[in-house]
Amino acid sequence: MTAVHNPDALIWDIPGGIHPAERKELSNRTPIQQAPLPKRLSLPLAQHLGAPAETVVAVGEHVLKGQLIADANGFVSVPVHAPTSGTVSFIGPQPYPHVSGMFAPAIVIDSDGLEQWCSLTPCQDYRQLDRDALVALIRQAGISGMGGAGFPTAVKLNARPTQKIHTLIINGTECEPYITADDLLMRERASEMISGIDILVQLIQPDQVLIGIEDNKPEAISAVRSALSEGNYQLKVFPTKYPSGGEKQLIQILTGVEVPSGGLPADIGMLCHNVGTCVAIHDAVVHGKPLISRITTLTGEALATPMNVEVLLGTPVGELLAFAGLDQSKLNRLIMGGPMMGFTLPDFAVPLIKTTNCLLASTTAELPPPPPAMPCIRCGECAEACPASLLPQQLHFFAIGQEHEQLKAHNLFDCIECGACAYVCPSSIPLVQYYRAAKGEIRDLEHKQLKAEQSKQRFELRQERLRRADEQKEVERQARAAKAAQAKAAQAQAAPAAGNDGSAAKPAGLSDAQKKLKIEASMAQVALKKAEKQLATHARAELQAQVDELRSAAASAQQALDTAIAANPPTAATPPAAADGALKKAKIDAAMLRAQVRKLEKLETPSSEQQNQLQHLRAQFEAAEKRLASLEAQTSATSVKETEAPDSLKKAKIELAMKRAELKKAEKAESDEATLHSLREALAHAEQALHQAEGASNKPAPELVRTDKKPIDQATRALKTEVAFARADLRKLERDENSPAEALAAARQRLADAENQLQQHAGNC
Repeated sequence: MTAVHNPDALIWDIPGGIHPAERKELSNRTPIQQAPLPKRLSLPLAQHLGAPAETVVAVGEHVLKGQLIADANGFVSVPVHAPTSGTVSFIGPQPYPHVSGMFAPAIVIDSDGLEQWCSLTPCQDYRQLDRDALVALIRQAGISGMGGAGFPTAVKLNARPTQKIHTLIINGTECEPYITADDLLMRERASEMISGIDILVQLIQPDQVLIGIEDNKPEAISAVRSALSEGNYQLKVFPTKYPSGGEKQLIQILTGVEVPSGGLPADIGMLCHNVGTCVAIHDAVVHGKPLISRITTLTGEALATPMNVEVLLGTPVGELLAFAGLDQSKLNRLIMGGPMMGFTLPDFAVPLIKTTNCLLASTTAELPPPPPAMPCIRCGECAEACPASLLPQQLHFFAIGQEHEQLKAHNLFDCIECGACAYVCPSSIPLVQYYRAAKGEIRDLEHKQLKAEQSKQRFELRQERLRRADEQKEVERQARAAKAAQAKAAQAQAAPAAGNDGSAAKPAGLSDAQKKLKIEASMAQVALKKAEKQLATHARAELQAQVDELRSAAASAQQALDTAIAANPPTAATPPAAADGALKKAKIDAAMLRAQVRKLEKLETPSSEQQNQLQHLRAQFEAAEKRLASLEAQTSATSVKETEAPDSLKKAKIELAMKRAELKKAEKAESDEATLHSLREALAHAEQALHQAEGASNKPAPELVRTDKKPIDQATRALKTEVAFARADLRKLERDENSPAEALAAARQRLADAENQLQQHAGNC
């Protein structure tokens, strides 16, 4: 790096850089003007980097000048204040200064023209405040960087660097063509700027303060030098070259130290602030005024009177241009910012925000459209012009190929998007546009990867929590099972003594106590096996102790079972009759066939195949009913033979069931009338025999209940439905504590009317 002699101080040069036409003389010849008060102001909630502010006012509310209308929403955020007094007329999407023409949340205030301030709290003796209170004043004033991307100033002051901030750098460079807002600010408000620097020094306690100004601002240099007559801050004037105003470039010029790639100035003990930010800090601390206005350059050959104005935030751009005498016939492009790093505004309705330092209304001759881009010829001029010592042509090819890893390896994010490379490119390639797009793609990809990684971590942590919870539940369940097994074993050891009197006959097979002991022993063995599997997978001390406890419990349960069986050996159990299983199966088969037959019978227009299937199923169903009746008869006969006195009532029931089955079968087979008559007489005799058997027995006769299955008419069904809906709506309103009394009364009346109509209809039927 080359040191450059300077009468004020030693300075250094930066690599690359260009010397475009400055055109600052358009707007720096007149003092700062006061912009007229607009009738309506639109205040976007995001005028800075970070989270948008959160609204604290409502539509229709009257606000005063300087009143808080949106509070900071998070650490990296700043509040928004009312630039004038008036009424909040709208809160929602409004035009936003962006190349896309996007809308963004904003608060709209209709001015009342009174400019009535809210109560302010000035602090003349700020040196008596501690650091946190002083930073809080700056944060509450809504100050963000006035010369760059708009990073919240309080956050910048609260950052915890790896080392002490030993150098405070004040940026008065304003290197981009056309823009003269900082130039006029330093000329007219140098003393307020120095006061703001004093406040920053009180906060940071640096070893030195360096103020950097390019040599194309002689009036500003003179004013600042005069204001520094009693201070110990060092003014450094250096040759004009674009982009000397970049934060890293200015540090390199003033100190000869380079900020490492990917690093911040704070990493090397330095901090930079814009001159406009210093004035805003002075106004906030000394006068208690929040940031509600700023100095903005109105320039370009399409304006009759280019100038610098102090303008309220939220003022529509169109009104400012009209104030400067815009000639619509001459206007080619309206740029917010300078010609190198600014962007074209699609609409005059967008508002001026905290970072708006210039509005450039250019003509076609002034800023002609670039010629069509041609292929890169590898001339290397872009690399020579790059102030960050990058390889723009390589970055261009990597951006086209979306080679993100190569872009990061070639330090894409060190690019400050100054546009010097595109300015000197003989092929007219819009290099900066490629870099911005590539940065956006990389940020989006990294954000998605971060979200995916966070989701994966959350899933893994959840799975681990569930696994531990399942293990704990299993341990607790096994412990309960072991305790139960031990208790049952203890009861079983005392059980044999109770059966020694021989008063009751032995049941077939195991006794109830022996069955319970066998179940407990089996459960203890299952719990032991599960615990052993878990111990093999996760060797833990608590699981080993649990396995030992379960093994002991299983042994105790098995010993208790063996003791009980030895004391009271089981007799051979009588196997269940095979007829019982056959009878159950016959009942199931008959029920299934009946269901299939009924399903097919319900079809209105069955196909020929379905009719054949129906006949086949009817035949199967008749056979199943016959088999069922036979099995029921056999079962009943067997039961009768097993008893010493046959039950005539059961015989009558069986006979009746068989006669009824025979009659049904004959009816379905469409037998002749003589056969049917004979079967009906046989069924009547069987019914008479059943009645006689029931009379001879001591059992009460069954009560026959006949129900009328007459269907409900349509009117009744509709009235009942209305009653049900009215009752449901009333109950819903009664459950809600906030239900209006009128709604409850109407719902009750509706239910009463519906019930009356239903009763009247029932009486008429």
